[in-house]
Amino acid sequence: MQAVPKEDLNLVAETLAGNQLSFQLLVERYQSRMFALVRHYTRNPVEIEDIVQDTFLKAFTRLPGFQQQSSFYTWLCRIAINTSLDFQKRCGRSPIKGSEDPESGLTAESIHDARPSSSPMPAPDARLEQSEIAKITHRVLQELPEIFRTVLVLREFEDMAYQDIADVLGISIGTVESRLFRARAKFKDKLLALHPEFGDGWS
Repeated sequence: MQAVPKEDLNLVAETLAGNQLSFQLLVERYQSRMFALVRHYTRNPVEIEDIVQDTFLKAFTRLPGFQQQSSFYTWLCRIAINTSLDFQKRCGRSPIKGSEDPESGLTAESIHDARPSSSPMPAPDARLEQSEIAKITHRVLQELPEIFRTVLVLREFEDMAYQDIADVLGISIGTVESRLFRARAKFKDKLLALHPEFGDGWS
């Protein structure tokens, strides 16, 4: 688990003491990462802007309840994800729900084997532009149940440590590992179903 940045905590303390400029510094520090995170839930620029603004507004109003048991960024991610999912529900675009137990049928050995650094994301292909790779990745992610999509986004795109993902989602590290095991497999299956040409990258 990454240490809580002291400067973040100082800015939080200053904000709580009445200095709103300190919170603005936190916004400037993390807004680009929030935009990147929210893009995995919607590609509409206006919606992304609204969700990110709502995320920071909620963070500001809830700041007195920030327990500092995780980093400010981890806490902010939790708010952004919940805000994104709530927005989808309000718009009648309820995220796909998992109909299965993500931990069912997994052994300790299979979970341990799920931890290599290899990513299920499609590798750059000379025939495709990077922007096209991003579109394909987003499309496949949208096909995943939310329970798997979020854990994959946090690990593969946000490069979060297992403990930080557990903190964001309120689950154990073991559950993070097993969900990632399933999420990577599902992502690969859906990607190859839509784009068999990526199969050359896997044995």
